[in-house]
Amino acid sequence: MFDLSGMLLVVVVLALLFDFSNGWHDSANAIATVVSTRVLSPVVAVLLAGLLNVVGAFMSTAVAKMIGAGIVDPSAVTQGMVASALSGAIAWNLFTLMLGLPTSSSHALIGGLVGAALVHGGWSVVKLTGLWAILQAMVLSPLFGFAIGLAIMVLISHLFFRTPRSVATRLFSRMQMVSAGFMAFSHGANDAQKAMGIITLALLSAGQISSAEVPMWVIVACALAMGLGTAIGGWRIVRTLGMRILKLDPVHGFAAETSAAAVLLATAHIGLPVSTTHTITSSVMGVGVVKRFSAVRWGVTARILYAWVFTFPGAAFVAALIYAGFSRFG
Repeated sequence: MFDLSGMLLVVVVLALLFDFSNGWHDSANAIATVVSTRVLSPVVAVLLAGLLNVVGAFMSTAVAKMIGAGIVDPSAVTQGMVASALSGAIAWNLFTLMLGLPTSSSHALIGGLVGAALVHGGWSVVKLTGLWAILQAMVLSPLFGFAIGLAIMVLISHLFFRTPRSVATRLFSRMQMVSAGFMAFSHGANDAQKAMGIITLALLSAGQISSAEVPMWVIVACALAMGLGTAIGGWRIVRTLGMRILKLDPVHGFAAETSAAAVLLATAHIGLPVSTTHTITSSVMGVGVVKRFSAVRWGVTARILYAWVFTFPGAAFVAALIYAGFSRFG
């Protein structure tokens, strides 16, 4: 029986709030392309994405185990440290959501966790091997998204070169409904596990569980929080990702969603928490380059890249400040 009282209860609530903000912030990852191409209405798109986020969250717990035991030493963790990490990540998500920037909730969460851990106990608390593996995956996943998106778009261009535009548009409008669902499922499979991992870490440090196995109630709660956040929809980011980087047709949306979802499902299976935002954004860029290099609005992408670079240290700094204040006045 779990004793969810005091600071542990605060951490669980904050983790679910983070999961909700993650779904709200990242709903664009699943619906931006399908909405901008007018294949689905915004309301239908967010409801479908929210449902498939919930289903995808039950696919695996490999990412949750990495977050729960692979980044910081559970024996050195305090509830205040985890609460500060979550607060820093939530604050960064809300800040970038208001700016309409598709930044990474994964980077924000891991940055927050590392920032709070460094204030709490220095580098001895951080598992550098696990952190390095995650950082490598976070850098490589957008590159794979770009390359696979480019390759799929090149293949489609060759296969459908002689197909009338109207026929191709009807075909890929139908296919994009499948690829958008695939993307929403993979988003749930990867991102919902991050809050699961944080709650598991808190339960481990509180002695409520003896291993990094994720309890079923944690899986259900995180899946529902993620799905509800996605169903609300972060419309500012939808406009940035679906309209401001590249003018999308259904064929481009299909290629971008398929390539990003393939990368996300592979990393979720391996247990590496990568950025769904970075992956789908880079996939859109890869698809756009095939259309023509100038089709991608590189000024917008440069602004996004700046936000990507600052997310990890920014969230770490905010979490470190929160934990320092918590330690001093708590």
